[in-house]
Amino acid sequence: MVPFAMATAHHVLVLHISGLAAHTGNLQRQPLASLMVMEPERVGQPVHALPRVTLSVRAHQMSAEHPWHTVCRQAYLLRFPEAEPMTALPDFRFVGLEVLGARQVAGFGAARSVASDELTRALGPAA
Repeated sequence: MVPFAMATAHHVLVLHISGLAAHTGNLQRQPLASLMVMEPERVGQPVHALPRVTLSVRAHQMSAEHPWHTVCRQAYLLRFPEAEPMTALPDFRFVGLEVLGARQVAGFGAARSVASDELTRALGPAA
């Protein structure tokens, strides 16, 4: 479980993670990953019926010099302003997750694949 923001200018999801975390090292060695986003569990409802999407992503580690860094930092802090002091910690960095594809489950027995161009439109800025 990890909090994320959306940087629509670059069509990426943004994480702010510690270089000390195991998942950061994993993303550095292999930038392809998946991320599941789902609704919270509801009392009395089966977890298998929860709407969810599993995103196939490519992680882009961002130093302060990375061209996406400023926009991604702004997007993250707009959503999580309380995280601002953590941005000064030397082991934390922003990671942009470029969405390559997805599998959406709208409920029990209702699933579909989502193409990357459809995801780009969904993550992009409003026209």
